[in-house]
Amino acid sequence: MGTILIAVVAFLVIIVLATSIRVVAEYQRLVVFRLGRCVGERGPGLVFLIPIVDRAVMVDLREQVREIPAQTSITKDNAPISIDFLWFYKVMEPTKTVLQVGNFALAAQGIATTTLRSVIGSILLDSVLSEREQINNALRTRLDEVTERWGVKVTNVEIREIIPPHDVQDAMNRQLSAERNRRAVVTESLGAREAAINVAEGQKQAAILQAEGTRQAQVLNAEGYAQALENIYKAAKTIDSKTITLKYFDTLKDLGASPSTKYIFPMEFTSMLKDFIKGRE
Repeated sequence: MGTILIAVVAFLVIIVLATSIRVVAEYQRLVVFRLGRCVGERGPGLVFLIPIVDRAVMVDLREQVREIPAQTSITKDNAPISIDFLWFYKVMEPTKTVLQVGNFALAAQGIATTTLRSVIGSILLDSVLSEREQINNALRTRLDEVTERWGVKVTNVEIREIIPPHDVQDAMNRQLSAERNRRAVVTESLGAREAAINVAEGQKQAAILQAEGTRQAQVLNAEGYAQALENIYKAAKTIDSKTITLKYFDTLKDLGASPSTKYIFPMEFTSMLKDFIKGRE
């Protein structure tokens, strides 16, 4: 009988120790209630609780992420659009998180969806499609304003996908196709323009080189002709009248050998003969 009693007592002691001693990790906190009254936070490390009297609620201080599934929202210009996003938060005050909200996960999802619709409802469709970063910042600010009273800090919001209406998607595809065609035409025209410029530049350079070559050839011809005249002039200055008369005689000799019966002599020839005869005397 005594053995059974000891065993029962030992079992009760183990249960009490198991419920009164808690090991709290560095990233966790215990919010302790004593007889229904909050007495504060405990941890990290070894925490002792009074059995039956104390009740503890574990709170995780690590950054958490919540996924908001695709929600259909109406933009400022009455266009339905489907958006889903992720939002990240971190518990800053564990006591507030336990005391101020009953089901934080459900409350957070509800406030996130209503905030999304509110933010999208104040933005035009074109802005929703092109200003994702601004929407992220607006959602983060609005969510943080609400969750602050729960002791929670919203650290980041990231929109994952934006799905516009089908007609808008078709219009966007047509616009994208038109833009690509425009760029292709512009690129082709620029290429043709560059090619034409290169061809014209090449022809210009060829014409310049040809003109330069012609000019240099003319200059060389002119210089050669001038040199020849100068040589002739230098040689003519060394020839006297008698030499010229002898040259005339050689010419007459050639004429006499020809079958012609009529000859024409320049008037200067008679004066040259007089000079030649005087010189002989």
